[in-house]
Amino acid sequence: MTWGVIGRGLIVGALCTLVAVPIAFAETLQSPNYRFSEPSVGAGSLNQSSSASYIGQSGLGDLGVGNAASSNFQINAGSKTNPDPTLSVAITSTLADFGNFSASTPSTATASFTVINYSSYGYAVQLTGSTPTYNGHSISPMATTAASQPGTEQFGINMVANTSPISFGANPNNGDFGFGVIGNGPASLDYAHYSTPNQFRYVSGETIASAPKSSGATQYTISFLTNVAGVTPGGTYVSNQLLIVTGTY
Repeated sequence: MTWGVIGRGLIVGALCTLVAVPIAFAETLQSPNYRFSEPSVGAGSLNQSSSASYIGQSGLGDLGVGNAASSNFQINAGSKTNPDPTLSVAITSTLADFGNFSASTPSTATASFTVINYSSYGYAVQLTGSTPTYNGHSISPMATTAASQPGTEQFGINMVANTSPISFGANPNNGDFGFGVIGNGPASLDYAHYSTPNQFRYVSGETIASAPKSSGATQYTISFLTNVAGVTPGGTYVSNQLLIVTGTY
């Protein structure tokens, strides 16, 4: 999965498909031997009801979305869940455009991606790649976590909503059943590097996000910051960033 990071116009297109679904009406469940007066299929407690003439089974969270968890274990309830581990990644915006660089004004951009993992012990997300480069000159990476300093060459990122140098970026959106965090979590040094608003850093290959256990969809936003100096060569700077997502089974 790659992004292009450049120093100039951005066009984003979106396609939305609407599908009409016919309305279905429930019928009473019955036969010559039995009848359910108030049936409810698919919700209930993993309860089996049977006789010589019929068998019925209902399950709580039939599609595996009933999740109970603590720091030591978790349960995905459901009678039809697939036990095979699944990890999926979707990049929802692929181009971070800084516009025109200026030694007096910081340049910012964002890109976003979503991760889902099921029936595993979580995942880790790494970001690798070069800093913006033109004609052999690369913008200096922020190897130490720091604030924006206009007039000094800097390239850094974080994974949260910022208010400086402008309001940009967003905190992770865990939606339903998401457990994604920034970095490796509170016990990791990586956590502070990318989870502090208005502080930026870029070390290629570091872990920028993770989940400690099976997780629904988490949408992440990467906030990019670039500063240039008065002597930085003019030109179109390009950087290709590679996103690596690994399941921790």
